[in-house]
Amino acid sequence: MITDVLLTVSGANNPGSAISGQAITADAVSTNVIDLGTARDIGEGEDLYMVFTVVTAFDNLTSLNMAVVTDTTDAMSSPTTIASTGAVLLANLTAGKQYVVRIPPQIASLGERYMAAYYDVTGTTPTTGSILAQIVKDVQDGRKFYASGFSVT
Repeated sequence: MITDVLLTVSGANNPGSAISGQAITADAVSTNVIDLGTARDIGEGEDLYMVFTVVTAFDNLTSLNMAVVTDTTDAMSSPTTIASTGAVLLANLTAGKQYVVRIPPQIASLGERYMAAYYDVTGTTPTTGSILAQIVKDVQDGRKFYASGFSVT
């Protein structure tokens, strides 16, 4: 999975520095918004995905819904959800977990210029928990694990 700092909507994954996530303590829009009016070709004709990575484990909340949203203004005051993870339970919001959402290819036909991530918290307000969200072209699952005692003959 090749990442691009300009297509990171939550947190930071800059070369030479530590990966950080956007702290999610209530319903929130991502810290960065992508202007599709200037970034017109973010994968025209290609499948695109938003990868949500839990950087810091969550506490307290019941579930978290992570969504890809668009809007006509960069304030994201009335976002339209175009794809989402659905409710992810607290037990599944541990550090290192990744959730991938395919971005529908008909973004331009919506007539909305801005795209971001949106986090919908259900239950008690979390005091810990952060997310790194990036738009990517290919999803990489480099986390293959095999049973203990596995042998190759």
